Amino acid sequence: MTQSAKIAYGDVEVGTELPARSFPVNRATLVRYAGASGDFNPIHWNEKFAKEVGLPDVIAHGMFTMAEAIRVVTDWTGDPGAVVEYGVRFTRPVVVPNDEQGAVIEVSGKVAAKLDDNTVRVDLTATSAGQKVLGMSRAVVRLA
Repeated sequence: MTQSAKIAYGDVEVGTELPARSFPVNRATLVRYAGASGDFNPIHWNEKFAKEVGLPDVIAHGMFTMAEAIRVVTDWTGDPGAVVEYGVRFTRPVVVPNDEQGAVIEVSGKVAAKLDDNTVRVDLTATSAGQKVLGMSRAVVRLA
């Protein structure tokens, strides 16, 4: 069964804000992601090693952070297949302390441009601990 975007191109304007989301991440989340992705780099789970290589603590996988951010778009469209292009620059790591809270990735999005062929460009903002963690985070999405 093929899904299609639930948002109509004609109903969207430049400046339309997508619902913001918060994504908690803790050490257990990182271990599960490492298992799923095969990325067992010790900077993502070993505090001693992370600090020895100059990091403040264990950090989340960049691809994990990127995946959480695009969820704002896929939740909005109702169809992950609606994402035509997606790219980011990693600007700062998401530091994940070994405590009860872990870290939180805050993501918001806004329609920045209406393009051809029922597509729009969505610009995303992702922060953690008050710091921008993704730059140039943009997705092109095909709407209904």
